[in-house]
Amino acid sequence: MDMKLEVVVLPVSDVDAAKLFYEQAGFRLDIDYVAGDAFRVVQFTPPGSGCSVTLGKGITSAAPGSAQGLHLVVTDIEAARSELVGRGVEVGEVFHDAGGVFHHAGGKGQVPGPAPDRASYGSFAEFSDPDGNGWILQEITERLPGR
Repeated sequence: MDMKLEVVVLPVSDVDAAKLFYEQAGFRLDIDYVAGDAFRVVQFTPPGSGCSVTLGKGITSAAPGSAQGLHLVVTDIEAARSELVGRGVEVGEVFHDAGGVFHHAGGKGQVPGPAPDRASYGSFAEFSDPDGNGWILQEITERLPGR
């Protein structure tokens, strides 16, 4: 049976500020539904993604900014970073991990620049929304078998 990740809920403190941020980042607005003062659902889909993000009011008890490690896969890390920066999003510099497998939390083991030989899965850049929900661009040019 297939199981596809469809939606990730992002906890935010200011729905309008978050909506503006994700519009600015180039995410497609799918819905902005309001039902009274206590309930609002705003859904965005990143360009080319099959999974959307939902934010709003009255939809999660998680602390604003507590979603971390949300990966956006791109085929060209430098072009993706440049596009976001051009849209006014603050994106950290491209880095790779000293161990070469994945990235450590909190910046530990980060080496400036893309992975040696631009190895697929090895280059990253980070940015956050206004509440601190953490996003990571990851460059994948060739998928592992079976993916």
